[in-house]
Amino acid sequence: MPSGLLLSDDLLFASRIVGQARALALSLQTARSLDQFFDMAHRDSPSCAILDLSFPGLDLSSFFQRLSETATAVRRVVAYGSHVDVERLRSARAAGCDPVLPRSKFIDDLPQSLPLWLSNEAERSIRE
Repeated sequence: MPSGLLLSDDLLFASRIVGQARALALSLQTARSLDQFFDMAHRDSPSCAILDLSFPGLDLSSFFQRLSETATAVRRVVAYGSHVDVERLRSARAAGCDPVLPRSKFIDDLPQSLPLWLSNEAERSIRE
C-alpha cells in the first residue's frame, strides 16, 4: 500500500492533514524534524513526501540531496506554503516539488489530491 510522510512541526495543521488521510483510509505519518523524516523515510519507504515550506531550517537543495541518498522509495514531493511567500513557492518548484501549493489551496484540494499523490499510478519520479 502506498504511503506518505509529512514534514511539519505545526501540530494543528499536521493533525488536520493526517486526519484527512485517515478519513480516506490512507497511510500518512508525520515527522517533526529532518532527522526523524529521513529515518522514517528510510525505514518505512513512503512513496510520497509532503513538505511544509515554513519548516524551520528547511533547505530544499540539501533536502533533495539527502532524499536521493537515503529515501529512494519517495517518488513524489508535494509542498505547501504561505501564499505571500512567492519566492519560497517558486524555489520549491525549481527544486523538484510537484505540486507546490499555497496552504489554503493545499487544504481545499486535499480530499481529492491526497489519494492521487499516494497512488502508484500517479507517481512521478523526482530523479528523472
